[in-house]
Amino acid sequence: MDVYEALYTTRAMRRVKPDPIPMDVQARILDAAVRAPTGGNAQNWRFLLVDDPAVRNALAPIYADCLSQLWGSIYADRVAAAEADPESQDSKDFVVMRASAQWTADHFAEVPLLLFGFAQHDTSGGSIYPAIWSAMLAARAEGVGSSLTSVMFFRYDEVLEILGVPKDEGWNMACCIPMGYPTGKWGVAGRAPVETVAFRNQWGSPVGFEVPAPLWSAPHMNAQS
Repeated sequence: MDVYEALYTTRAMRRVKPDPIPMDVQARILDAAVRAPTGGNAQNWRFLLVDDPAVRNALAPIYADCLSQLWGSIYADRVAAAEADPESQDSKDFVVMRASAQWTADHFAEVPLLLFGFAQHDTSGGSIYPAIWSAMLAARAEGVGSSLTSVMFFRYDEVLEILGVPKDEGWNMACCIPMGYPTGKWGVAGRAPVETVAFRNQWGSPVGFEVPAPLWSAPHMNAQS
């Protein structure tokens, strides 16, 4: 797969099939992940794959509750705005995203593979997120959908208890990546043009170019949000 195809089409794919992901595919995903940059080559990361139905079943109600807390707290203003003006494009986009995220919560126990990332003595995630992104790109190359979620921070200690993570070694949970073969189609995600979110030299100064449409596209793919 062309690197730009992977970069442009590795969007959040939350609706996935329950079909198991073969071990050799999982191995290639993780082997790609550990090749990512890490500060000082410390490699102070650990990756935990979860495919045991019992563990997924234990995590599922926690994930659903955490997502409910997210809608009622951090995302409360966006939920209210979408309900107040359902015909605006922003509202429609949010409703689509929310339904997709809710699908994961409703089917969490059926997601065939969960990838948890942990960084030791690093609460910023800077030492592990490059590896997480590499895992997601590798998954895309294997036809596996993925999405990054950190919502289980609402019940952090319970999740670590279920996963058997040592509490006295400084391991911080950076994220959970649900993975599976997607039910939908790959596509280029719709985003705000770069010139609206980027500056040059000084905050607020024009970046110096405009990109009104994605610079990579494939005719067989439909744009996705």
